[in-house]
Amino acid sequence: MAEIRTTTGGAVRGVVDDGVASFLGVPYAAAPVGERRFARPEPARWDGERDATTPGPTAPQLPLGPGMPDVTAITGPGWIAGDDHLTADVRTPVDGAGLPIMVFVHGGAFTIGASRATVYDGTRLAQEGAVVVAINYRLGVPGFAAIPGVVANRGLHDQIAALQWVRDNAVAFGGDPDRITVFGESAGALSVADLLAAAPPGLFRRAIVQSGGGSHVLAPAQAAVTTRALADGLGVDPAGLVDVPDDALVAAVGRLAGSPPDLAVQGLRDPLMGLGALGPVVDGDLLDGQPVDAVAAGAAVDVDLLVGSNADEMAFYSLIGRTLGLPEADAEVLHATVVRLHPDPDAVVAAYRDAGRGTTPPELHDAIRTDWMFGVPTRRLADAHTGRTWRYAFAWGSGDGVDACHGRELPFVFDAVGRVDTGAFAVPDTEETRALAARMRTAWVAFARDGDPGWPGYTADAPTTRRFDALDTDVAGPDGPEQAVWDGVR
Repeated sequence: MAEIRTTTGGAVRGVVDDGVASFLGVPYAAAPVGERRFARPEPARWDGERDATTPGPTAPQLPLGPGMPDVTAITGPGWIAGDDHLTADVRTPVDGAGLPIMVFVHGGAFTIGASRATVYDGTRLAQEGAVVVAINYRLGVPGFAAIPGVVANRGLHDQIAALQWVRDNAVAFGGDPDRITVFGESAGALSVADLLAAAPPGLFRRAIVQSGGGSHVLAPAQAAVTTRALADGLGVDPAGLVDVPDDALVAAVGRLAGSPPDLAVQGLRDPLMGLGALGPVVDGDLLDGQPVDAVAAGAAVDVDLLVGSNADEMAFYSLIGRTLGLPEADAEVLHATVVRLHPDPDAVVAAYRDAGRGTTPPELHDAIRTDWMFGVPTRRLADAHTGRTWRYAFAWGSGDGVDACHGRELPFVFDAVGRVDTGAFAVPDTEETRALAARMRTAWVAFARDGDPGWPGYTADAPTTRRFDALDTDVAGPDGPEQAVWDGVR
């Protein structure tokens, strides 16, 4: 059955199924082509009734490389060419009114990903009583390369424009413009943390940061290293990147991924730990420094925050290495990695070994990188936030070798059990997984609705964390004593 809604850009025709109206590929901003390609987003307008029954194009990006594990359930289909890729997929109860709104920002190292990925179908969240919006934004060079003469952080500007569009069209989709929650995972979570500092006050009421943190923004000198490497690889000056076609820019990002530049410049550590070379940058406009510092100074005090990470984040990246046939980390690789993260690498390795976080170099390699990139930044953001804060840890694993790895919570948050049965993020359809998905789905919607996910808040006096597993528990922490090695180290 067709469903028509009128937005600020024009009318859209969606489809109703099982009580949920879906509107897919709805532009929140004009197509980023021509003079708009490297500019701030502008409002979208169209005449007549726009078909919103099928997913739209995706931002220019690389396909998954040969031999990679199948992670398309959370990355999407790759680059689906089309000018209108600054779009939103909206799912809402067909007769809803005044409902909380949940706006999802996908991950993908700021270079891949799409709202149309299978897991991000928000139908079951909508059936729980929320308007669910998944957005696309500019990626790679058009989204995040720091290029002389053009506005920086264009992908973040897109996300802000999307949130403004959601607020302006909330009522049309049955939502409450005063109860907007922005949530994201991985690069999407880093984006949400950035938005705590960068977004106009009042744009959203709540935020959920899933495996991110507020201390991963590139310094201008680091962003300049990436820009120069891209430009040199294409034989142009940095400013000339704006004239390079999308396919060539995508290929350049691919070459960079195979041989990433060293971002440890001017005495700075690489905040992305070598996992990527593009991302938000300190620009003096949206971002004056690391978001965690702005949050500690009172930014986002009126925003309720739910923040968490997974127990075995880096098992995902080790899975990629095994699938590609790369050797596991040995003692030399372990030392070389930790020396880039800490001034006393031997003390770090000893602390993690003594705490029982691993005995072999591969185990210690994963545990240390999990904490440095995700666990410690999660705690620091929770500690820094001066408003109401909740914290979670995801610990469920199926014994398939990746356990509670990076992104593993996503099929449970979106309750994709029964919908994702192949690939690296397949979830067995069992009574246990259905119950865990129901608990997480309900908690996320409850947080968006009432600002309370259902367990005690995280405070300095009682730093409570909900640990999601086959059986959920509330723990103090869940930080172990080994994490003290990171105190004062960023």
